[in-house]
Amino acid sequence: MNDAPRLCVHALAGLPMFAPGMSIAGEICAALAALGDGLRGGDICVIAQKIVSKAEGRALELASVAAGPEAARIAAVTGREPGAVQAILDESSDILRFNPAAIIARHRTGHVLANAGIDASNIAGGDAGTVLRWPVDPDASARAIRRALIEIAGVNVAVVIADSMGRAWRIGTVGTAIGCAGLTVLEDRRGKAVDLYGRTLQATVIAVADSVAAMAALAMGEGDEGTPVALVRGCERWVRDEDGPGAASGLRPLEQDMFR
Repeated sequence: MNDAPRLCVHALAGLPMFAPGMSIAGEICAALAALGDGLRGGDICVIAQKIVSKAEGRALELASVAAGPEAARIAAVTGREPGAVQAILDESSDILRFNPAAIIARHRTGHVLANAGIDASNIAGGDAGTVLRWPVDPDASARAIRRALIEIAGVNVAVVIADSMGRAWRIGTVGTAIGCAGLTVLEDRRGKAVDLYGRTLQATVIAVADSVAAMAALAMGEGDEGTPVALVRGCERWVRDEDGPGAASGLRPLEQDMFR
């Protein structure tokens, strides 16, 4: 057992409530220093989408949103406020399904999820109509935070921006990478590895970034834990020197989507 690979996930305590303009990288390094720790080469910082959106000023007052005819039509079916539906439409490239439970949208970044990632949890004013949208470009956000972390800490690290998403055919949400920098997103094992009986793998592509995000989300929590960042150690084999193609590279191309 002592020789087996070991992964460690640490939720980071001591972070402040984030507001527009705050440095996520600076606060992560300060919180680690207060704990007598620091970033190490090969670490992965998994960061909840909420604090990235807050730092980037992505809050929206629904009272300020003027709903169009399509938003009014969907609102009548779903029972939602027209302004809330319009906000979802504004963040989406396509609406795939909708009912009173959720509006399934293809976010303009390409990710498919409920309500285009817009929600009011863990944000001041959520009960009064304030919602939070995703970063405009989560991969660009991850690259910027990674650059800042490397500049402060002087070691190579990776960054994953994670949000909770539902999955087709499954109940519940799981942490998913929506932004990524410095980490292998997909590890293609097809034709490169064998199983226990020597058969060459034909279909195995490992979703590395999503797996890391899911693991970290369990440590960070989904409610009032106040730990929106987790440090993942033991995944150095997937940490890269360059930013890489980002989480968008893990999206299935539209021409391969069998369920549209």
